[in-house]
Amino acid sequence: MKSILITGGAGFIGSNFVPYFHDKYKDYHIVNLDKLTYAGNLDNLQEVAESNRYTFIKGDICNRELIEFIFRQYDIRGVIHFAAESHVDNSIEGPEVFIKTNINGTFTLLDVARNYWMNAPFEYKEEYKDCRFHHISTDEVYGTLGETGLFKETTPYAPNSPYSAAKASSDFLVRAYHHTYGMNVTTSNCSNNYGPKQHNEKLIPVIIRKAINGEKIPIYGDGKNIRDWLYVLDHCKGIDLVYHKGKNGETYNIGGRNEKTNLEIVNHICEILDKKRPKPDKTSYKEQITFVKDRAGHDRRYAIDATKIENELAWQAEENFESGIVKTIEWYLDKF
Repeated sequence: MKSILITGGAGFIGSNFVPYFHDKYKDYHIVNLDKLTYAGNLDNLQEVAESNRYTFIKGDICNRELIEFIFRQYDIRGVIHFAAESHVDNSIEGPEVFIKTNINGTFTLLDVARNYWMNAPFEYKEEYKDCRFHHISTDEVYGTLGETGLFKETTPYAPNSPYSAAKASSDFLVRAYHHTYGMNVTTSNCSNNYGPKQHNEKLIPVIIRKAINGEKIPIYGDGKNIRDWLYVLDHCKGIDLVYHKGKNGETYNIGGRNEKTNLEIVNHICEILDKKRPKPDKTSYKEQITFVKDRAGHDRRYAIDATKIENELAWQAEENFESGIVKTIEWYLDKF
């Protein structure tokens, strides 16, 4: 039984990934380390809670003594690193915790893994020669796009928020540990995820929740900011592929090829809700849409070129936005 450390496994993407990974790999013992900040929710991990191949530990990735204990106690043979502060609005209001978690936390994990797995730079201990550190990042490190073009793995970094700057810094640390110490690392940068188990304050859950509660549905600015939307389980499958088959030291962009403006998103969700849960007065949920002051430094457009992972690792998104959003809405209607 091989122990894999997954950080941030109680967050949105992590809590979709852990059950998927647990069910697929019967010879893995998953150790899930999560601080359980506002975005972490153990209720989202009920599928694995009773498994003897799953261990949950509440803790901070910045706590070096804890990380060293986990590596020794469970003989960690791989790391899949989700844990991060990720809410852009929160990073604008209070950036310090983003710097601590995303930069210092990633450094701590990398450094403990290096010392546990390696004798010296470019020299793995024999029993740990196949151990890998996979780092999950975001397309926001690339900044913003104009009306055309796509983010590629070679796009220069240009982060515009404290959140994306902290994630960019963590990406560079992973790169540095590969080039300086010869660590076996991979990185994936994803577009906007959506699907079950997302925190209530993110865009799509907010739209659904506000709509069915009869509240105003807030949309930043003119609603024309564009994002490339990726169904969370498709992202999980991409991470699995990169972790197991990606080339050492390489970065892979994972995107859904589903560019939508925020206005298109909210209108589409309202149209589905009009059919699935019509209001008693027969009016459309669209009448609840309201425009609010734009977010500071709000990037205009993100879109990912996923050609590399498609060609090299044969990854394909299985959900388009139309199919994925219906599954998502049905999950939240059950929840709310």
